[in-house]
Amino acid sequence: MASGVYIHAGAHRTGTSSFQACLALNRARLGAAGYDLAYPGRDGAEGGRLALRLPHPRHRKTPDAGWVEGARTALAGHLTAPDRALILSEENIPGRMFHFYQGQFYPAARRRITLLSQALPGPVRHLVYVVRPYDALFVSAYRKRAEDNPVPPFADIAEAMSGIERGWPEIVTAFRNRLRPERLTVIDYAGRGESRKLLARLLPEGAVTGLEEPARQLNTSATDAALEALQARYAGGETLARPDWQQVIADRAGETEDRGFARFTPEQAAGLAAKHRADLERIAALDGVTLLA
Repeated sequence: MASGVYIHAGAHRTGTSSFQACLALNRARLGAAGYDLAYPGRDGAEGGRLALRLPHPRHRKTPDAGWVEGARTALAGHLTAPDRALILSEENIPGRMFHFYQGQFYPAARRRITLLSQALPGPVRHLVYVVRPYDALFVSAYRKRAEDNPVPPFADIAEAMSGIERGWPEIVTAFRNRLRPERLTVIDYAGRGESRKLLARLLPEGAVTGLEEPARQLNTSATDAALEALQARYAGGETLARPDWQQVIADRAGETEDRGFARFTPEQAAGLAAKHRADLERIAALDGVTLLA
């Protein structure tokens, strides 16, 4: 059994790729201090090889046991010795962003987190979760999907997203109740800071010193011009490989004017901003949770 698990659980669109690049950059230093690393390589973080699979809503009739065993095996493969600590960074623990467009906020989160709790190789010492205002989160998620998938016009799904009832408090409560971390810290995105400082906050004070910050910025959103060009090609029936759609983004990077590709109405944006403020107050009132806003 690992001496403890330290979880950076995202959330989506809050610099998770940069955090994982920070883990990669500091791997030797962290390893010397007794920490093994588990993170995916989906955005190119060096050494990322975690494939943590948990059920989506369409899997509601599948047995739990197979998911638990698969997750247990995936995590165990990252431990180099049974007495080591594990740093786990995975933004998909509660689920995928795709469900936002259907007016759902991580609909399988409770089951996914419950099954993860049964698969972890040791007790959760600290869980850090960075949350982002809903309007910015939904816009950023939509723009990210539009890079490599055809998407409906933003106006067609904005009402469903702006009417989502569940939110961050429900996800934080699931983390608290099912993973039972010794510490649970929620950070509002505006106060996230550098990835190396976030990593230092995750670990025990003074556990690792001299952490370095990644030099390059990851997961940068495409411009409106690039997204419009990509959507036109997808609408025409094209399927682009990753290098091809990335080239379109690079070619249009200088066209930075706001063309309204993804924008809530003022009323929708105001409602989502009010929900975020209210939900931060709810999180602050949760027992066993520290909110840094």
